[in-house]
Amino acid sequence: MTHLIVLRGGGDLASGVALRLHRCGFQLVILELEKPLAVRRSVSFSEAVYEGAQNVEGVTARLVSADQLQVTLEAGEIPTLVDPQANILRNQFLTSPQSTIVIDARLLKTAPEPLDVKVPLHIGLGPGFTAGENCNAVIETQRGHTLGRVYWEGSTCADSGQPDGDPRRVLRAPHNGILVAHAEIGDHLEEGQLIAEVKSKNGKEKSKIISPLKGILRGLIRPGIEISKGIKIGDVDPRDDPILPTLASEKALAIGGGVLEAVLVFMKSIENRDEMN
Repeated sequence: MTHLIVLRGGGDLASGVALRLHRCGFQLVILELEKPLAVRRSVSFSEAVYEGAQNVEGVTARLVSADQLQVTLEAGEIPTLVDPQANILRNQFLTSPQSTIVIDARLLKTAPEPLDVKVPLHIGLGPGFTAGENCNAVIETQRGHTLGRVYWEGSTCADSGQPDGDPRRVLRAPHNGILVAHAEIGDHLEEGQLIAEVKSKNGKEKSKIISPLKGILRGLIRPGIEISKGIKIGDVDPRDDPILPTLASEKALAIGGGVLEAVLVFMKSIENRDEMN
């Protein structure tokens, strides 16, 4: 497999995609923000930006500079670069336009900025992407009968604006500020238990984040990070199973399966074309 896969985003859903591709033998690199905002941090390769390395289900992503890309791939790890603008695509010493696949897993839910480099396969995840317009293929990310399906024309379901399952489980920032944690991912929680506080930078506002139900703390945004009002900062799972925070979700793996299908269909088309020539 000679194609390099550039995965934009390293959150929990993107990490499910990375796991599927890495386990199938593809070489990939993850591009992330300078300060990622993953909630399910224990299963997000984006944590490598803060920790230097992150292991998810036995697979390691490592924060590297561009000149360490090849040696990290050869070591069987996933190189992770702080490169939100995907400048790697413009570096001909690292990527070739003819053999680079781009997967946009940032889940922006709005139309992305167009790529200024032409690649043979550009896959988008979820709302905001339209196959045939701003990408070649789009993968359904909404739970339901179509989750993980590949569309080579058109769009996925529109963003519902609602979380999957019980909406109470999603914790959001009540105002701008800094998160101070009082619980850790994997902790059992009782309804009403203090999880965290959000303190404004000027110290004038301080709000408590209380568990809305009994369950396990499945995700919590990194403490000390500056956050904006309304963003998702935590996730309480009523299934209360301590194994859940350590495994990629069924949703992430289903989306990863859709991406894998799209990549293999594309590579088969190349193979068929070469046989005809």
